[in-house]
Amino acid sequence: MVKKNLLKRALSALVFVVVILGGILINEYLYVVVYTLITIIALAESYHLFEKTGNRPQKYYGIFVGLTIYLLTFFVARGNIPPSSYFIAIFLILFLFIFEIYQDREDHFISIAFTVFGIVYVVIPISTLNFIAFSGINKGLFTYEYLLSLFIILWVNDSGAYIIGSLFGKTKLFERISPNKSWEGTIGGAVFAFIAAYVISLFFNGLSLFQWLIFAGITVLFGTYGDLVESWLKRRAGIKDSGTIMPGHGGLLDRFDSTLFAAPMIFLFLKIIEYFFIS
Repeated sequence: MVKKNLLKRALSALVFVVVILGGILINEYLYVVVYTLITIIALAESYHLFEKTGNRPQKYYGIFVGLTIYLLTFFVARGNIPPSSYFIAIFLILFLFIFEIYQDREDHFISIAFTVFGIVYVVIPISTLNFIAFSGINKGLFTYEYLLSLFIILWVNDSGAYIIGSLFGKTKLFERISPNKSWEGTIGGAVFAFIAAYVISLFFNGLSLFQWLIFAGITVLFGTYGDLVESWLKRRAGIKDSGTIMPGHGGLLDRFDSTLFAAPMIFLFLKIIEYFFIS
């Protein structure tokens, strides 16, 4: 039984990695298909999580709004449509209020709040991956360099933290929210992440070694907070996993919790580098 579960976890992880990397490495068309599906599934999982706490977001309309915002971001980042296209999202949010008055319930404001919360928590952070891929730092062309580096560092950090934490973890990082995480594991994961950043710098010359190390530091710091925030939300909802789409690993939200906080900060970092260091 144990071997069967381990095999299931390994196959699930392999499929996940292949899908993620395939979406990044093959071309921008597969990328938008893969990450659109990820956005929809992760947002649906977040709404399911909110429902477990007794709240009732407008999940189907929220998913429609989230899908629209993600696709708008992709085409804005790609240069197909102007940034003013985001005004469409304002009208979609207004309809959220209109639809709500037809619902026969008392918690209208809470419903609206959690519908928007899901979009802010999931869709907007994942959408920043589009700008990382098509940022001006990449000359307006789709490139996998920064996306691939972001995920590699996140995965290396998670794996390193798990290994070091399992072997040496004694001091709890945030016991109230995530009792299994330790300072030893967190520091160990960060060390592995910095080593990964050094190796990446040997292959990708878009940033200097120092900048790649900062890239890794930002990813580790905010990725850790992303993990903690999702752990906190799941603890509030009384559930272990956000979903069941990945046997042995939970849901997509469980796999992307670190990305939700790391991606926006990496995009901001790349824009700062572009503004100050690239003419």
